Amino acid sequence: MVGFRDGYFLSQDCLRLYYRDYGDPHAPKTPVLCLSGLVRNSIDFDHVAVRLAADRRVLCPDYRGRGRSAYDCNWRRYEPRTYVMDMLDLLTVTGVERVIVIGTSLGGLLAQGLAALQPASVAGVVLNDIGPELAPGGLARILDYIGSDKVQPDWESAVRYLRTLLPRLAPDADDAWWRTLAEGTYNLGTDGQLHFAWDVAIARALRDQGPLPDLWALFRGLKTVPTLLLRGELSDLLSAETAQRMALEKPDLVCVTVPGRGHTPSLDEPQSERAIDAFLASL
Repeated sequence: MVGFRDGYFLSQDCLRLYYRDYGDPHAPKTPVLCLSGLVRNSIDFDHVAVRLAADRRVLCPDYRGRGRSAYDCNWRRYEPRTYVMDMLDLLTVTGVERVIVIGTSLGGLLAQGLAALQPASVAGVVLNDIGPELAPGGLARILDYIGSDKVQPDWESAVRYLRTLLPRLAPDADDAWWRTLAEGTYNLGTDGQLHFAWDVAIARALRDQGPLPDLWALFRGLKTVPTLLLRGELSDLLSAETAQRMALEKPDLVCVTVPGRGHTPSLDEPQSERAIDAFLASL
């Protein structure tokens, strides 16, 4: 049974963007906004959204150029400021004034951007394997594979490819887990083959953006915002040292390491579920 409603809205530059809408729109608890990683989409949050939708509304958008959202004809708009404005548009369209943001990787940076731009709208933040310093090896690995379509003939081939590409992600995961990951990575094309579920021009925008801004300043913007940090034990993007420094910078930061997971935890792990449930209960 489908546990969500399909939604679409127009961005300020008239791009048709998609989101999943879980739960009762009138539930009394603060809604949750789930923001995915760089080239991921709303499918990644289905498990956590179904759980949380028992007593609150959960919004899971596809950024422009991902999933079921339209691709942008101007690849230069694939950048964080545009994504943040799109998310503010989503909150306006859905009538949601205040949210708890669960942000995976890029989504965690966007959560901090939302808190900086419109602090009254953010009641809490879950940072999923992202911090103010990005380990260069992990970032290079991501850039290396997202910029060209790795076409697969069938789902079995797609799963084999992802297992090879991401050996540290979930070494103990079963075939069903990897199949779910593949379904959020690929779309069936008109040629009968599987293609990446994102616009490969996203990589071009990243390479063109120049040096990253001071992400520590962005993180310090969460000073008064309740925050949970989840880090994959095997992560090659968020180091243990960076997580420790984050805890020193923000003494009330709740830090949880998810064992046996790389970048990023999928949030269906028992440790992730317990941490998220406890964090939401504290707000």
